[in-house]
Amino acid sequence: MRHRRKIYKLGRRSAHLRAMLANQVSSLILYGQIETTLQKAKGTQQFVEKMVTYAKKGDLHHRRLAIAKIKNKEAVRILFSEIAPRFTDRKGGYTKILKLGQRRGDSAEKVILKWVSNISSVASTDAKKEEGKKGVIKNDNKA
Repeated sequence: MRHRRKIYKLGRRSAHLRAMLANQVSSLILYGQIETTLQKAKGTQQFVEKMVTYAKKGDLHHRRLAIAKIKNKEAVRILFSEIAPRFTDRKGGYTKILKLGQRRGDSAEKVILKWVSNISSVASTDAKKEEGKKGVIKNDNKA
């Protein structure tokens, strides 16, 4: 019986599934959002929620657990230093799924998985800092 077991297997063997989820979590941490299918996004969402909870605890033990699961030290550093402090007052639900529609080839539901608050990627925050230093202000309002 599979009562109360909500595991997305996604038609993969366990090692492949762990590697795929770890790659998607590190991409979400590094770039701020990822585009994938609905089922992969739901599996990734569960995994990233656990990683943010580890990061909120913030001690060495949980950092080592996160590195063991994600396998990307740069992503773990960003998770613990930049992302976790933004979610200190939140108890869960750190990500959201935005539906894009169906993929043309196989009608798979495409979605964007992104952070709930406006956390952008490391590269874009560095670019914003440089723009602020130069005094350049962009106007994105199109009216």
